Amino acid sequence: MDRRVPIDVEERIRQRKLKEAAAAKPRFIPKKERERMATEKKAKEEQELKSSAPAAIPKPRSTTYRNGTVNRTPAAIPTGPKAMRHDHDRLHRDREPARAPRKAGRADERNKKRSYDEMEAEEIRLRYLGPRKDQSTFTTRKKKKNKDKFNFDWDPSEDTSRPEDKDGGRTAEPLDDVERTKQLIAEKRAFAATIKQKDPENGALRARQVLEWADMRERYLNRKSGGKKWSDKSLDEMKERDWRIFKENFGIATKGGAIPNPMRSWEESDLPPKILDTISHVGYKEPTPIQRAAIPIALQARDLIGVAVTGSGKTAAFLLPLLVYISDLPSLTEVSKNDGPYALILAPTRELVQQIEAEARRFATPLGFTCVSIVGGHSLEEQAFALRNGAEIIVATPGRLVDCIERRLLVLEQCCYIIMDEADRMIDLGFEESVNKILDALPVTNEKPDTEEAEDSRLMSRQLSFKDKYRQTMMYTATMPPLVEKIAKKYLRRPATVMIGNAGEAVETVEQRVEFVAGEDKRKKRLHEILASDHYQPPIIVFVNIKRNCEMVARDIKRMGFSTVTLHSDKTQDQREAALASLRQGHINVLVATDLAGRGIDVPDVSLVVNFNMAPSIEAYTHRIGRTGRAGKSGVAITFLGTEDKKVLYDLKQMLSKSSISKVPEDLKRHPDAMQRYVPGGGNKRDEGGGGGFNKGGKGGW
Repeated sequence: MDRRVPIDVEERIRQRKLKEAAAAKPRFIPKKERERMATEKKAKEEQELKSSAPAAIPKPRSTTYRNGTVNRTPAAIPTGPKAMRHDHDRLHRDREPARAPRKAGRADERNKKRSYDEMEAEEIRLRYLGPRKDQSTFTTRKKKKNKDKFNFDWDPSEDTSRPEDKDGGRTAEPLDDVERTKQLIAEKRAFAATIKQKDPENGALRARQVLEWADMRERYLNRKSGGKKWSDKSLDEMKERDWRIFKENFGIATKGGAIPNPMRSWEESDLPPKILDTISHVGYKEPTPIQRAAIPIALQARDLIGVAVTGSGKTAAFLLPLLVYISDLPSLTEVSKNDGPYALILAPTRELVQQIEAEARRFATPLGFTCVSIVGGHSLEEQAFALRNGAEIIVATPGRLVDCIERRLLVLEQCCYIIMDEADRMIDLGFEESVNKILDALPVTNEKPDTEEAEDSRLMSRQLSFKDKYRQTMMYTATMPPLVEKIAKKYLRRPATVMIGNAGEAVETVEQRVEFVAGEDKRKKRLHEILASDHYQPPIIVFVNIKRNCEMVARDIKRMGFSTVTLHSDKTQDQREAALASLRQGHINVLVATDLAGRGIDVPDVSLVVNFNMAPSIEAYTHRIGRTGRAGKSGVAITFLGTEDKKVLYDLKQMLSKSSISKVPEDLKRHPDAMQRYVPGGGNKRDEGGGGGFNKGGKGGW
């Protein structure tokens, strides 16, 4: 017999609570199910919308009259004031399309779709990991809030003024329209003269009105442009402001007492006509900045220190005043030629000496002066024979000149004009003692006084005797290290200082590029790509740090199919001269050299300089890249960097950042060794190896 178990109330309550809890929890709905439910909901809403819509309004009847007009009158619309009062609004409301019901907000839909577990997981992630950085928090509500802020600036669209109302009724002249305005003023003046000529009775008044307009326009133009430009003024019209602008345009800075103004052109200089003819014959059209500033000072018999970047025309800057100085002295005779030269030029390297000698002969030979060079590598007997015939100008290296003085082959009894070119380089090469011996061998009877009289050009230009004048000393350099300042302080008297640009910086005509290329093989491959690109026309100079690499790199370049020649200290003087001559004459495409060719070597039209090894110092790097971009022409310098170059990376980055046409690459900008300057013996550890770098001590092996 079956017994029915009584209903357990507690169990029924518990099951009921479980069902309610399960119903309260959000359940997961598949995507297809959600799409089906949305479709059904939308169809249901459309059905309800149709069932609640009012009855359709019948179409109006059309009546056509004889004159062709058509009268459309609604058939079911009652007329009269009552109908108009009660049904007119209903009629227009029924004709409007029904609006769709307002959709739920995006936030509500997003919250409905997200389950409770997802929201809880998001809260936990937000608590321990913080807000997401890969998601934007921008909302349109923030944008609208910012839009409500008051803007204190004018909107350009709100400007209702006319162009002619600006600046007191006068429109500012664009820079491109200055010449056109000047031409218009000239035409108005010519028109006024024509009016006065054709209409003698009434033309005077009209002409005066036109001239008043032209005068007013010219005054306004001069006021807006600050008056005439210095190039449009004569020397008498130049004012202090014009000279200041002139110096700023050419980067000229001077100091040292009463200094004359720079020369604006060769014609306005105080050079004799014969020298000006020679300048025109040589082809110097416009003076360089160092020539503009240094020549007027040197012509006043002032001692001078010239600081200028390499390739700035310093040779002609000291040669031309030197020739003027010698022209005032008596010609050499059989007796006086044994007393030595009138002028002495010192240079650090043989190549630079011979280059100065060649330039000096271009100007001295038409004037009847003799120039002789004294360098090592040539026979001393030949140089002694050349000195025996006498010479007004001697160009020499310090070491060989000291040998000639000690062997009594040369005396300096009447030498009173001294020029030291590349003085900082002479000190770097260890010629300080030799320079002091040479300067001590000069006569002391014509030394300038170390007083304010040394700044008086009238006193310093006078003749002390028949053939003696005050000694004039000039020093040209690219940098001013302490040893150079010591020599200048000892032998120069109240010198004037001329600085062109910033000392130690590369010229603005050279585009500097740097690449991190580690290892000899990779550098040779990259060098082959550069030379084979046909972007650079010969001559091209490739710099290395040691002599052994010089021959190896030259051999690889020959295998690439380019004609090449080397230049380093193991070469004889004849071989050095032949190498430079072949490069200048176009017989050779590429010169591979050490820092021996880094200073003073002038090879015209060098389009590219490649630093196969980075120079051991930023000064040497500056002089290397100065072999291109000379005489105002443009050039490119490409430098390969490696791990051995860490001590120059900071200075290199600074130099690139100061150049207006060069760009600092990201590798160099972010390099840790480029963040601070290298300090020997400091926290930075010196790296001597890798990449075919330089030898210890950074001398370059030349």
